Amino acid sequence: MSSPESILQKYWGHQHFRNPQREIIQAVLEKKDVVALLPTGGGKSVCFQVPGMMLEGITLVISPLIALMQDQVQQLRSRQIPALAVYSGMGRREMDIALDNCVYGKFKFLYLSPERLQTELFLARFRKMNVSLIAVDEAHCISQWGYDFRPPYLQIASLREIKTDVRFLALTATATKVVKEDIIQKLGMNDALVFQKSFARENLSFVVRKTEHKEKKLLEILRHVPGSAIVYMRSRKGAVEMSAWLEQQNIKTTFYHAGLTHATRMLRQEEWINNAKRVMVATNAFGMGIDKPDVRAVIHMDLPENLEAYYQEAGRAGRDSKKSYAALVFHESDVASLRNKVLQSHPSIEYLKKIYQALANYFQVAEGSSEGESYEFDLEEFCVRFGFRSAAAFAALKKLEEEGLVLLSESFYRPSRVHIQIDKSRLYEFQVANEKFDPLIKSLLRLHGAELFSDFVPLAESAIAKSLKISGPGVAALLDQLSKLQILTYEPASEKPQITFVVARQDAQHLSLNSKRLSERRDLALAKSEAMIDFAEQTRRCRMQVMLDYFDEPSFETCGKCDVCMEKKKKDDKGSFIEYEQRVNQLLSQKPMTVDELERLVNPHDHHLFIEVVRELVDQGLIKYDEYWVLRKT
Repeated sequence: MSSPESILQKYWGHQHFRNPQREIIQAVLEKKDVVALLPTGGGKSVCFQVPGMMLEGITLVISPLIALMQDQVQQLRSRQIPALAVYSGMGRREMDIALDNCVYGKFKFLYLSPERLQTELFLARFRKMNVSLIAVDEAHCISQWGYDFRPPYLQIASLREIKTDVRFLALTATATKVVKEDIIQKLGMNDALVFQKSFARENLSFVVRKTEHKEKKLLEILRHVPGSAIVYMRSRKGAVEMSAWLEQQNIKTTFYHAGLTHATRMLRQEEWINNAKRVMVATNAFGMGIDKPDVRAVIHMDLPENLEAYYQEAGRAGRDSKKSYAALVFHESDVASLRNKVLQSHPSIEYLKKIYQALANYFQVAEGSSEGESYEFDLEEFCVRFGFRSAAAFAALKKLEEEGLVLLSESFYRPSRVHIQIDKSRLYEFQVANEKFDPLIKSLLRLHGAELFSDFVPLAESAIAKSLKISGPGVAALLDQLSKLQILTYEPASEKPQITFVVARQDAQHLSLNSKRLSERRDLALAKSEAMIDFAEQTRRCRMQVMLDYFDEPSFETCGKCDVCMEKKKKDDKGSFIEYEQRVNQLLSQKPMTVDELERLVNPHDHHLFIEVVRELVDQGLIKYDEYWVLRKT
């Protein structure tokens, strides 16, 4: 039998595991139930992918994030590991074929959205599958005390009633003690082993700046911290405007949000990853699953709704273990704005019923129908038709999702796919009798071979158009004709948001809403937002200590590099601060130089205090960075 190390080397090209990946994998191989709390960038996926390759049968991975599922499946396939995803928005026939292939042992990994778990289509196949492991990603979603509760997660434990000996691995980046205990209880884990990596990030400095001039402060941070950066904005409009403003300041910048086309999002992501653009200005739609180790700064220009979201996003800085910054820039008015936003995110039950009824009317869905059905959805058009404000309607849709009634999938890209419905002999007869379709069918078979008969395969109409010397729309028209003739099934590409009715459409006036839970979730969200506000406004305790306390990992050690610790150092070691300040001014009076050159010459006993001196001198306008990141006297 292969060892975990040999699997890691063969498929991922790494020699060693990070702590505590190896211990987690060993526990899974020993058929233990495991909970793994690994911060952002901690390598959670390897913890189930490596044992999944070693165990006989298939690993079921439950995840609420369609884009992340698609990304991980693509990465596994690029390593020649057979994997697929089944999620809301796929056609019933496509799901049928995919699940059958899992039964017959064609795949090692099946990624599944939680809403699929209780469908008869899935359960009938699950009973027949040789399942070796169930990995529950984003496991905090199972707890109503978590920040992203998803009721379908509560159904995961029922899979144990069908396969009593299957092992569970629950993974999350952020969970308080209460949430961790809830995960174990709700998944019905027996003697679960818990592996928890410290939430402390030694190379990450948390910095909070309260200011009247947020854009100016952002520019100071970007000029002070060389290297790649992410700037988070709350709205799409804000991301577009901030990106344009930074470009005007001669900083190579691009922007990203869910409203862009798939091609545009991928292009901008690649530009940033390859350092063609230094700064990515984005909404929180950006960052999940992106492995860029050299991000030097993550800057939030609005207060996040809770510390879980903030820690996860901030943790995208410094994955290469080099010094990095998580900066939070806010204005006094942002505090009231956050409180108001949280209240708006929890609409009344009457408003939820009104939105639900409007959805039924919009899609013309009859009571008792459409369970599991997905529909393309235009929020703006919906709001115009029924007279809703888009922000309020969006909040209501997310709350209906939280209650397990519908699922709103914001823009995710689904490529064109094709599957041949008839066998090879009948297909040959059709080709002989229908000459006009013969070149297209031959081209399909040349590109994709026998897989077309057993599975839906991704299709690039442009590649076929090039080989046949016809237009892309011409290829799509021919495929559509073949689909109508029931020779094949053709599903054109889509990247529009979708609404899925998770359960059959109900009578809106008798909607099954849990009023007690809704009230508790509202109070919890308000408490979490207050913890976020307290983190930002307090200037007494080390930022890292506050963060660790929140995640039930109290520490008596200060980080020594957050803004609170640096302010204390300046007071406690005023002599060193003044000495560094004088030396920097003296050296830069002689000639311009980089920060690293300055530090070598000053030779400070406290690196962080030295960096703070440089920052203050830049803030005061006494020294400045030029376009090559060389410091000069002004």
